[in-house]
Amino acid sequence: MDGDNCNFPPDSSDDHSQRGSVASSATLSRAQDVLVYICGDSAVHLTVEGLCSVSVQELGRSVRETLHIPESAQDAFAFWLCSPLLELQLKARHQPYKLCRQWQDLLYRFTEASAEDISQDEPCLQYRRNVFYPKSKELQIDDEGVLRLLYEEARGNILTGRYPCDPEHWAGLGALSLALDEGTGLDGQQFSTTIRKKKLSSLLPAHVAMGSGGLLSTLRGKSSRQTGLEQNLMAEYQKISTPAGNSPEPTQLLHQYLNTCHSLPYYGCAFFFGEIDKPVQGILQRAKRKAVSVGICLEGVHVMDVKEKHVLLGLQFNELSWDHSYPEEQGDSHILWLEFDGDEDGTPVNKLLKIYSKQAELMSGFIEFCVELRSATEGGAAVEMAGEGSLSQQPAGQDGSNKNGLGRQRGMLRRQSSVLCSRVHSLNTISYVDNGKEIKRLKPKRAASFFTRQASAPAYSAVQVTESLEQG
Repeated sequence: MDGDNCNFPPDSSDDHSQRGSVASSATLSRAQDVLVYICGDSAVHLTVEGLCSVSVQELGRSVRETLHIPESAQDAFAFWLCSPLLELQLKARHQPYKLCRQWQDLLYRFTEASAEDISQDEPCLQYRRNVFYPKSKELQIDDEGVLRLLYEEARGNILTGRYPCDPEHWAGLGALSLALDEGTGLDGQQFSTTIRKKKLSSLLPAHVAMGSGGLLSTLRGKSSRQTGLEQNLMAEYQKISTPAGNSPEPTQLLHQYLNTCHSLPYYGCAFFFGEIDKPVQGILQRAKRKAVSVGICLEGVHVMDVKEKHVLLGLQFNELSWDHSYPEEQGDSHILWLEFDGDEDGTPVNKLLKIYSKQAELMSGFIEFCVELRSATEGGAAVEMAGEGSLSQQPAGQDGSNKNGLGRQRGMLRRQSSVLCSRVHSLNTISYVDNGKEIKRLKPKRAASFFTRQASAPAYSAVQVTESLEQG
């Protein structure tokens, strides 16, 4: 998430925001050691004077000098404050030290973590990909050091399952990682020996390498599954293997890896955490929720199943309207509402998805900022995706202030077996349709108003609805 999309609480240096790891004010004027972590389990060691007031912009100069980042690629990266509970991209004017002192306040405001977990949480300063850096510009980078940084971050997101991908993706990416580490000249025996040493978990997503199911099924199928995975890797590796002396340049392999990642619509997203309602299977079944991650970037919004590692809903900005609501009573949740076109027994309808999250306000602001940024870049041409995943170009100057309507009509979302495709049928949504005079309620019986936030001109007539979004 981006630091400009929320109002940070005031610095409360004497209360529970005081971090044990933060230097005392008496030592802040002296030179202090600062570790800036980069992807790939490494860090940049800096010595900083006036730590209390040093800004991200000042730190950036030192890090870029240390990592030899060329000026042409300096916007590709940003500073982040990260912990297992919260990730926050910082702006140039932010002062990391002061934000560290406010970290617990941010956790109380934007997470559901317990007081104990919050008291033990410690952020680290990271230097990683800028969410707002267009993929079209990333394709133009030819500096190996910069490509390595982008590769290590993308690889980490693939291995942890943050970027869900199909077998043809993870097998090809694993083979490219092996080629970058070991070269492209391994024969069959060398390949098998190397795989045993490196382990599949260093090349494939954890949920793929470890498998799923119970203990017995895991033990019975471990050998055959591992053999199958190795064979898939071998087949992909052979596609890029070359005779000794003809190995491709590392930059070529790095570009191949990143280009494959660019085909994943959520590449480069900022990720937020939330829950959605599970579909109710029976009258007596108690309503339950499912954990999801919400990826937002310049291309759109993707809601992903945390457990199953696949996309539940993917929308471009011209395909949705959105809003967020605050809790009205104690025990209620913050909600991000996503509205999009759907189908109910053959009838075109509007669908509403509720995402419960204390980060709903952040997500709503982040979507709005991305929409405005796209509109400001000559109709979004500078941030269009290459190939099949590209967005329809939006007219410049439309800032999401249009009222009472969704974006332009488009084809229905397809249901496919790929983890990248939306699974609208598995979502518990609110469905309704405008017949020109009033909203016709569909199952379940609820009334809903068109949101005022969208990225393109309205395609529906205005309707007046007095009932709230919540079920009466």
